[in-house]
Amino acid sequence: MNSSPVVILTALNLEYDAVRSRLTDLRVHRHPAGTRFEVGRLGGCRVALGLVGKGNHPAAVLAERAMAEFSPAAVIFVGVAGALWPSIRLGDVVVASQVYAYHGGTSEDDGLKARPKAWEIPHGAGQIAQHLARSGEWFRGQPGDAAPRVHFAPIAAGEIVQDSAVSEQARWVRQHYNDAVAIEMEAAGVAQAGHLNRALPVVVVRGISDRADGTKTATDGENWQPRAVAHAAAFATALAQELVADAAADQRETAKRNRQAQMGITNRNIASGNARVGVQAGQIHGNVTVGWEPEQPADLATAISELRDLLKQAHRDGQLDEDTYAAAETELDTAGDCLQEETPQSRSVLMVSLRRLRGLVADVTELAARLAAIMAVAKGLS
Repeated sequence: MNSSPVVILTALNLEYDAVRSRLTDLRVHRHPAGTRFEVGRLGGCRVALGLVGKGNHPAAVLAERAMAEFSPAAVIFVGVAGALWPSIRLGDVVVASQVYAYHGGTSEDDGLKARPKAWEIPHGAGQIAQHLARSGEWFRGQPGDAAPRVHFAPIAAGEIVQDSAVSEQARWVRQHYNDAVAIEMEAAGVAQAGHLNRALPVVVVRGISDRADGTKTATDGENWQPRAVAHAAAFATALAQELVADAAADQRETAKRNRQAQMGITNRNIASGNARVGVQAGQIHGNVTVGWEPEQPADLATAISELRDLLKQAHRDGQLDEDTYAAAETELDTAGDCLQEETPQSRSVLMVSLRRLRGLVADVTELAARLAAIMAVAKGLS
């Protein structure tokens, strides 16, 4: 598992509490300058949670502070925003494909000219977020609740609360940042901090709580803020787990390549005609193994018990979804029962269950390797 945490930042206490309620094993982490973070667990990953307050400037400073303090795998900013397009519904979630700092410009005799500044979501993080949105697995509402829509589109970040569709400010945003679907006050600061930290992945996740058109008081009175915050927090925390799982997979792949690189000389064997080549190598010291064989367990019952523990951990880490985990548990139960019976028929059923289990966990490297060793021993019982 990747040891680096994911930093999640919010501007409002309502947003902070929505994320905090999803964390366990919380403890306070005090920065020397006085900032207090809370560090907790979210499934199989660590999360450092911080409150930055309103505005791009404090968001930038405290995002930079969190990045320096925790060296995170990613930073996610979670909160509410106002919708700029009618197609964006209250309660929907917007993931910023781009963040616009819309207050940059130059004042000339013939008017104010925009000087756009923008940051794009990192490609890898964006792909993970898109996949999560398509799966729909991030939303855990009440029976019958429809999942909010997740939009991937630009967000405009300024220094004022916009609550008008006809003001000079609203016309400015509509004229120069016409593809922005939501507006808020912190994303530009966080995105800039991420850009200055070697392009650290920064993802902005906003729940739509109003329409930025003069009806904010009414929508706040209808409790759209807590509903929008809950949706944004649900998506962001699910995304945090996916980002950590992806980083861990990258680490395993890098370690695998490094091990292969350390094996030394690589020889190419070429046979022509009816010739056959077995193994060709340079000088060899010590034992030689052709192919790869996993370490085989001495006791199948113990090995299956240990595999069950690994299965539970993979489920907690988000590597197995609920349905896959339940199916894998069923096959493990069947395998355990077959071991106790010790009949030819039970051994046949044992192998069938293990093969089914292999198909279920093939994408989890550690589980697949451990299962391969178990199956090798089980075949010897036949």
